[in-house]
Amino acid sequence: MKIFINDKPLDLVGSKNFMPKKSFECVYDNPKELPPSAEFHDDVLIKNPSKDIIVQLLYLLRSRKLKNLDSITLVTDEKAILKKFIKSRFLIIKAAGGVVTKGDSILFIHRLGKWDLPKGKFEKKETPEGCAVREVEEECNIKVKLNKPICITWHTYTQNKKSILKKTYWYKMKSIDDSMMKPQVEEGINDIKWLKHHEAKTALINSYPSMRYLYKRFLKMTPKIAQTL
Repeated sequence: MKIFINDKPLDLVGSKNFMPKKSFECVYDNPKELPPSAEFHDDVLIKNPSKDIIVQLLYLLRSRKLKNLDSITLVTDEKAILKKFIKSRFLIIKAAGGVVTKGDSILFIHRLGKWDLPKGKFEKKETPEGCAVREVEEECNIKVKLNKPICITWHTYTQNKKSILKKTYWYKMKSIDDSMMKPQVEEGINDIKWLKHHEAKTALINSYPSMRYLYKRFLKMTPKIAQTL
């Protein structure tokens, strides 16, 4: 489970599945207290964190004081328990969206000053698949064909003084009619574009870390897109 908290990735991994692909600058094993925030930098690994440590960590991440931090990885024998505990600290909202392709181009929207991918919240009794298609078609005024699921992203934000954890289901989609394509301005979307892979990589610089993570997952499923340079 990877959660983006103020755009900082917090990765919760079970001990049996922990196979590090990178080195960690800061490593703590079963700490009783968190070290000063100034000591948190680059990639941090915390083994066997307690619930108290997780509470302290969530508070620290929400405070936006970790400018030198790249990521935090939590490794535990109690992944299911801690996952449930972390989720209990937030109000969970579900959403769904799509990575839409037309040939070797990907559909991006521009909203709130950043490039993004179309998505939106569930309506009552809606399925993830149904929500994803509806939101993409509404936000972009196109028709799409649903394809395979890509992944689920988690990110947090604050609304009306409440800590929100948004769970977003992402799907591959194919455009079947974009003749009437236009941005849904009432949802804050001011531009919409088909981008080639090299253009998408540039756009993602001015995007969110969770979108860059999603795009990497998408490319693993669609390697031909990455080859169109």
